[in-house]
Amino acid sequence: MEQLLSDPPSCVQEAGTWCQQVWRMTGNEWLAGSATWLVAKPLRILLIVVVAILARYLVRKVIDRLTRTPENGSENKLPALLRPLRERAPEVLGPLIIERRRQRAKTIGSVLRSLTSLVVFGLASIMILGELGIDLAPILASAGIVGVAIGFGAQNLVRDFLSGIFMMLEDQYGVGDVVDLGEASGTVEAVGLRITTLRDVNGTVWYVRNGEVLRVGNSSQGYAIAVVDIPLNYNTDVNTATAVLEQVAAEAVARQSIAPDILDPPDVLGVENVTPEGMQLRLTVKVRPGRQWAVQRALRAEILPAFERAGFEPPLGRLYSPGPANSA
Repeated sequence: MEQLLSDPPSCVQEAGTWCQQVWRMTGNEWLAGSATWLVAKPLRILLIVVVAILARYLVRKVIDRLTRTPENGSENKLPALLRPLRERAPEVLGPLIIERRRQRAKTIGSVLRSLTSLVVFGLASIMILGELGIDLAPILASAGIVGVAIGFGAQNLVRDFLSGIFMMLEDQYGVGDVVDLGEASGTVEAVGLRITTLRDVNGTVWYVRNGEVLRVGNSSQGYAIAVVDIPLNYNTDVNTATAVLEQVAAEAVARQSIAPDILDPPDVLGVENVTPEGMQLRLTVKVRPGRQWAVQRALRAEILPAFERAGFEPPLGRLYSPGPANSA
C-alpha cells in the first residue's frame, strides 16, 4: 500500500489536468502519469468518432432531402438538387420523365453520399491518428503510392465512373431517350454511374460502359425531323406529284392522331435522289422529340394510297408486276 501511495508525479502540479484529477481520486502515481493515455485521449477519440458520425448523418439527411422526388409526382416539379442543373428531358416522355428525374437524382445523391462518407471519415481517421501520436507523413506517402497503383490498375473503372458523373450532371441522356452510342443504339432503360442500359428495336438489351461512350446521338432532345421519301417512276410529272404531296401532307398533319406532335407545317423539298430505278421526293416535318417515327408511319400511310389513286406508278412497277405463268 505504501508503494501505491508514492510521491506525486510532476504533472500533478498542473492545475486542471487529468493527471491531477486522477491523483486526487486514486493517489496512484502510475495511473496519474498515464491519465492522458487512459482517459484524455480515449475521450477525445470518442468525441471525434461521435462528431464524425453525427456530421455524416446530418449531411446525408440533407442530401436525401435534396434528392427526394415530390410525393405528388408532378412532372413540373424537380428534386431540389436538380433545379440548378440543366435538364434536357423531352416533354413527350410523359410518366417516364418522373423515373428519369428520380434515377438522375438518386445517382447524383449516391455520389454525394459516398463523397461525404469519404471526406468525413477520412478527416476523422487523420485526427485520431494524430491523437495517438502517429507520424502521418509515411502513412500518407504509402497511401499515395497504393492509390496510384490501384488507380492505374482500375483506370477503366475510374473512367467509367467519371464519365457517368459528368453525363449525369450535363443530362446528356436519360431514361426514355432514344440514343445512338456508337456500338449500340436504342431506348435508354436505366442510367448508372458505370453502365447505361439500352434496349434496341429488336428487344435486345445492351449494357454500355460509360467510359466507352465517345459520342452520343440523342433523338429525343429539343425537336426532331420526320423525313418521308416517296419513290416515283421516271415518267412521273414532278410538279404534279409535288402538288399532290403538299395537299395530302397538309391534310394528314391536320388529323387528330398526329396533329399534337407537329411543330411546323410540312415542307416538300422536291427531288432528293435519282437512282437507276427511279427518283425520290422528300417531305420533312418538324415534330416533337421522339415522335418522328410515328409521324413518318402516319404520313406514309396517307401519301402512298393517295399517289396510287392519282395514277403515279412506283419505280419499275411494270417491270416487277406479276405476269402470266410460264407454261411447262
